[in-house]
Amino acid sequence: MRNKSNLPRKGNTNQTNNEWNLGKKPKSGLKKETEYAVIVGVISQDQTEDQVKEYLDELEFLALTAGAVTKKRFTQKLQTPDRRYFVGSGKIEEIRQYIEDNEDIGLVIFDDDLSGKQTSILEELLKVKLVDRSTLILDIFASRAQTAQAKTQVELAQMQYMLPRLRGLWTHLERQRGGIGMRGPGEKEIETDRRIVRDKISLLKKQLEKIDQQNTTQRKQRSRQVRVSLVGYTNVGKSTLMNVLSKSDVFAEDKLFATLDTTVRKVVLNRMPFLLSDTVGFIRKLPHHLVESFKSTLDEVRESDVLIHVVDIAHPYFEDQLRTVNDTLKELGALEKPTILVFNKIDLYRERYFDDLVDEATKLEIVSELKSRLKNEFDHVNVFISAKTKENVDDFRDMLEKKVKEFYAVRYPHQVKHW
Repeated sequence: MRNKSNLPRKGNTNQTNNEWNLGKKPKSGLKKETEYAVIVGVISQDQTEDQVKEYLDELEFLALTAGAVTKKRFTQKLQTPDRRYFVGSGKIEEIRQYIEDNEDIGLVIFDDDLSGKQTSILEELLKVKLVDRSTLILDIFASRAQTAQAKTQVELAQMQYMLPRLRGLWTHLERQRGGIGMRGPGEKEIETDRRIVRDKISLLKKQLEKIDQQNTTQRKQRSRQVRVSLVGYTNVGKSTLMNVLSKSDVFAEDKLFATLDTTVRKVVLNRMPFLLSDTVGFIRKLPHHLVESFKSTLDEVRESDVLIHVVDIAHPYFEDQLRTVNDTLKELGALEKPTILVFNKIDLYRERYFDDLVDEATKLEIVSELKSRLKNEFDHVNVFISAKTKENVDDFRDMLEKKVKEFYAVRYPHQVKHW
């Protein structure tokens, strides 16, 4: 049985870096052994079963990215998650029995955040490690972080996640508490940990401010150049498109959050240079403290001249993903920037939704109608491409060149005449 909480004891905050990772990883980054998990979701009154299935598909993919294989799903219809067990007592007993019957299950993943109290109760009952959606995303971010900035941002988000959950995670000290004011040794331990975590948060924020000042200086040095940023939901093909445009070798993988640190490349289209940034992907239910922690990384998006919003057109809920990204861009104050909507994976879309009986003329008509509808709905120039097969990439390059040229026409009007 694991410890009651992820909290480092007696002020040893350095333990958190190890305790947030799922499984043991050697220095190569590969796991020695696979973890097996069950995932748990609630079908609330404002969600359909199909939507919850999609959320759990995404959660399962997140788990796989972190190194855990999902063996079974548990769902239950509730107006709101139960305050003690997340799901009802009968359902949690069903989960407990399944874990007891399958000894290889060492992890339960919940599709929403757990409170410290819920975590403590459920760990006592299920006797395995518990992970909620935020913890899972933070674990992936921790494993992907390469630069000092990304590592500091992840650690800050971990501490901010932990701080409001300290009391619930210390319930094993309840018997030590004092009387009316609860000023016994247990409460002193909680206050000590709170102080340690707050001090650590303050230190990390100062470190990020210093790093951000250095980044701001670098961005000012290239402020005269036109800057373009790739944005979009995670795993939609941003890094693949980056490689196509910049002819570079940015890490691209069919996993969530393959890109965490912002990558910047110089790209030249028809003798016209500009800077292209590949940024961290967005996701539904992205923890607010994570967005806050990564704001300095996302400054690249805020300070860009043009956004390339990449969408996986083959995904069954691509419109939900598109709106999720727009909501995050709005929060960053970047929603009104000039944007090209790139609907990627059109080859996969045809493969999934067109059978052999559909003739080419009908296929073109369907795609044309879809393009018109999406343009009216989202009010941006759009193009359908496949970054993998290079289909329509030349059309996209022409659109991008036109957008970049508009900015150069303002900054370097005499030079543009010779292009």
